Amino acid sequence: MKHFVVVGAGQAGASVVAKLRSEGFDGKISLIGAETVAPYQRPPLSKAYLLGEIGVDRLLLRSDDWYQENNIELRLNTRVVEINPAAQTLTLSGEETMAYDALALCTGSHPRTLPAKVGGELDGVYTVRDLLDVDTMAPEFVEGRKLLVIGGGYIGLEAAAVAAKKGLDVTLVEMAPRILQRVACEETSTYFRDLHTAHGVKIVEGVGLDHLIGEERISGAKLTDGTTLDVDFAIVGVGIMPATILAEAAGLVCNNGIDTDHQGRTSDPHIWAAGDCANLTFKGQKLRIESVGNAIDQAEIVAQNMMGKGIDYTPAPWFWSDQYDTKLQIAGLNIGYDKVYVKTTDDPMVRVHWYFKGDELIAVDAMNSAKDYMVGKRLIEAGKSPAPEVLCDPETNMKALLR
Repeated sequence: MKHFVVVGAGQAGASVVAKLRSEGFDGKISLIGAETVAPYQRPPLSKAYLLGEIGVDRLLLRSDDWYQENNIELRLNTRVVEINPAAQTLTLSGEETMAYDALALCTGSHPRTLPAKVGGELDGVYTVRDLLDVDTMAPEFVEGRKLLVIGGGYIGLEAAAVAAKKGLDVTLVEMAPRILQRVACEETSTYFRDLHTAHGVKIVEGVGLDHLIGEERISGAKLTDGTTLDVDFAIVGVGIMPATILAEAAGLVCNNGIDTDHQGRTSDPHIWAAGDCANLTFKGQKLRIESVGNAIDQAEIVAQNMMGKGIDYTPAPWFWSDQYDTKLQIAGLNIGYDKVYVKTTDDPMVRVHWYFKGDELIAVDAMNSAKDYMVGKRLIEAGKSPAPEVLCDPETNMKALLR
């Protein structure tokens, strides 16, 4: 009987094992995760879960019974300490050895942290990545306390929104000239700057963190412009790094993630990779796509290819972010855009930003406009690029553009 092993019990790992069974794989499946909780959704951690609107039970992707019913060995609180590709074995914590016929690495990513020399190891300094992170910081969210958010990406902005809704005094510092600079156009940055400012968040752009102040616990922060802030706690949201330590130690080719071919195979023919840790090819360039959608879609292709299906993976990126009463939905990747066209409505909270590269529609940011997002996503996937003035006209029948 063949034994397929999946390392990493997150969204990608859970999707691999589910697809293996739904595609008819009848061998042994082992899913190994370092956390003590069964695979769960991560995006709500910095949104509904941190707000206390949902509990752990609603985060779980599958019930415990599902793994038993599908004969999937779920090994939680277990770490893989070594991969031996030549022997096709893993060494687990406790020096247990596990053999595999095919291995999928779904190890995800980990947050960048601040170095100790600037106070990154002080008590009261947090990152947002897993359930334990959020459970640990949750008691800090008390009305009137002062929060410093370091980093103006989506994680930082989502944490700031939760804190503001809970009545905290929030300051967000972004060293780049504008928030969301790495991932969005200036128009989208402006929308979210205005949104947060309207909810009382103080956003400081173009200024970095010099160091955090405190002996054992954070009590303040000094910024690069000389400003000193009183701080009760801080959240660091300065990006993530692919979890590649295992792969690198095993001799797999890694470059900003674990290198994969079009089918998700690594440089070893018996090892695959999917999710945040995988460096894939999109429109001729190598990159990682950090999203739930990619984790699911790529994982399902990898599962089929572990069974010998030989299917190429074509990414169709999509993302979302919830902040206050705004839902941002993104389709496509805006890499290389040279023009942004803005669609407005009578409601200032409803806006759509269409990204073009030359005459090609490559991405869309839709704020509180699900219809534009859905149509835009399908247009991008179909390679269709309507004229910008048509996309921006509120009178356009958007669905008709798909015909």
